[in-house]
Amino acid sequence: MQQRQLHIQFHTPAFLGDANQSGRWRTPPFKAQLRQWWRVAYAAQQQFAVDVREMREVEGRLFGHAWLENDSFVHDGKRVDTAARKSEVRIRLNKWADGQLKSWDRLEAATVHHPEAEKVRYQVGPHAYLGYGPLDGRGGTKLQDKQGKPNAAIQASEDAELAIAFPDEQAQNLEHALQLMNLYGTVGGRSRNGWGSYSLTRLDGEPMAVTAIPTQALPQCLSVDWPLALGADSQGALIWQTQAHKDWTGLMRTLAEIKIALRTQAAFKFPHAQPDGQVHDRHWLSYPITRHDVNDWKRKNLRLPNQLRFKVRPTADGKLAGLIFHMPHKPPVDFDPRPAELMRIWGLVHKHLDGYAHPSANSAHLTLTRITA
Repeated sequence: MQQRQLHIQFHTPAFLGDANQSGRWRTPPFKAQLRQWWRVAYAAQQQFAVDVREMREVEGRLFGHAWLENDSFVHDGKRVDTAARKSEVRIRLNKWADGQLKSWDRLEAATVHHPEAEKVRYQVGPHAYLGYGPLDGRGGTKLQDKQGKPNAAIQASEDAELAIAFPDEQAQNLEHALQLMNLYGTVGGRSRNGWGSYSLTRLDGEPMAVTAIPTQALPQCLSVDWPLALGADSQGALIWQTQAHKDWTGLMRTLAEIKIALRTQAAFKFPHAQPDGQVHDRHWLSYPITRHDVNDWKRKNLRLPNQLRFKVRPTADGKLAGLIFHMPHKPPVDFDPRPAELMRIWGLVHKHLDGYAHPSANSAHLTLTRITA
């Protein structure tokens, strides 16, 4: 077994709910992150020619399972078949403390412009827009409080020590997974919008492993029904970075403005004032959309998470920068996805984000730069 002692620090508030739906440091979200990014590392090791059944067997033996039919172990020189096994990856936090962020007062300076919300005379708080669910934007942004349950979040700058042990033969992929967690990982509620952004550093002073970032061309990614890599186009990796901000509150506001502008641009406006129950381009960005149900998808209770993800990272001078990256994959078959349509729609998204390389003078804070990692 190999061991790693890591320092983990949050850069944005994290909504890590416990059994009472209140924020608390817990190991399961980090183990889920490790497992998620291990799959990406495994795919890269296989040069993206992945046999999913084989990967799931390797994953089950490494992270534990109760479903493999052909698993076995050796005991006293004899093979013993087993239908379940414990995880060979061990994770420990040095604390399981409650989150300390109990109020959102004075964390939002002002609302942001949202053309669709203004039609119903609703002012949009940028944090509530990116964190709707854990945050309630009505009547001022606050932590949700349903049926008297205690609520809190882990606040930015909180840190802890995370210890991980794993088998020697899995060291390469797990080291790669830890690197990807540090670069792109977020945990908790609304983590795809940048909440729960964290960084990892080794306590022994060694740098995090440096491995090539796993990217695949957009058509290849959209032919697979799970996120096996970051996407790429003719210009390179589909990764954009904001300018540095002095704190997370201003940075999350910037990310909210970018996301609102992206989703409400002319290409993604709905054709009718009233919902018509049909599929339109914007539905492919994420689903469901408030007041714009697709009749067939609603009957099947379908959900489509956003493939475009946000991350907040520290900069060398102590500030924070936002990351926007695309992990494309084919939607489930029940959506009846068409590759050519998906390529066209995501091409519009990428073109929109590339347009922030030269923003107007009054929106210079929205500058985005393509980066390689």
